[in-house]
Amino acid sequence: MVHEAKMTQIRIQKASGELESFDPQKLMTSLKNSGAQEDAIDEIVKDITEWVYDGVSTRKLYSRAYSLLNRISKSGAMLYRLKKAIIDLGPSGYPFEHFIGEIFRRRGYEVEVGKILQGASITHEMDVLAFRDDVQVLAECKFSVNQGNSVSIQVPLYVNSRVQDIVEKWREDERYRDIRFEVWIVTNSRFSPDSIQYSKSKGICLMGWDYPGEDALKRVIERERIFPITILSKLNKAEKRALIDASVVTCAQLLDETWRLEKMGLPSKKRRQVLKELEALAKV
Repeated sequence: MVHEAKMTQIRIQKASGELESFDPQKLMTSLKNSGAQEDAIDEIVKDITEWVYDGVSTRKLYSRAYSLLNRISKSGAMLYRLKKAIIDLGPSGYPFEHFIGEIFRRRGYEVEVGKILQGASITHEMDVLAFRDDVQVLAECKFSVNQGNSVSIQVPLYVNSRVQDIVEKWREDERYRDIRFEVWIVTNSRFSPDSIQYSKSKGICLMGWDYPGEDALKRVIERERIFPITILSKLNKAEKRALIDASVVTCAQLLDETWRLEKMGLPSKKRRQVLKELEALAKV
């Protein structure tokens, strides 16, 4: 490994443009979270620490780590590129809304995506509606292709006012009298400190890429095995887009509807390769 003193002099550039000191421990943690074995982690960290240079982007650094991991562990490499796989659901935010809907559906909720709702004053479009028992979730999804972005205070202010207008209208209906309403904001990026502070004070549930802790989006995806189809390496971009256009956004959905692979005209060998990937992800 590169001498520790040298490591403190090397800075890497984050997506936001901010520079931070290269931390081999952080790289080890991300590899461990992907399910990589100890010997693979040691090999990759050794390579990266010998290669890394001042000013390198986090994108280049993690791209190199992914390539190395891909040689050693295919399933581990797929998990390691999870953040990019979520971004690849874009460029529009609509597939991400369906993806978040699938998370709630897997938790036993009845889910609707992209609904127009009448409020007490005006109509509103709600990205995800999820209902279970006596809980009604109204969720706003904020998708970003730029990981340097963060959700500003304007978003929870706006979302909260919209939901309150909807709830005011629904409270006129006897069916909603004993229902508990939850406001959610979900993003694949991050939240600004004031958006977090405001949301805590108003009881708004936030889920960001790495917030809050064990219930952050990346943790939920890994723990509940709700992987986007864009994580698959055996399908090309056009094939993934065809599935997304058919509202198939998770590997679990595709595993339940494998007939779609044949319908797409994939040759039998490629279908077997895709199925092997899907089954490997279901077991990680």
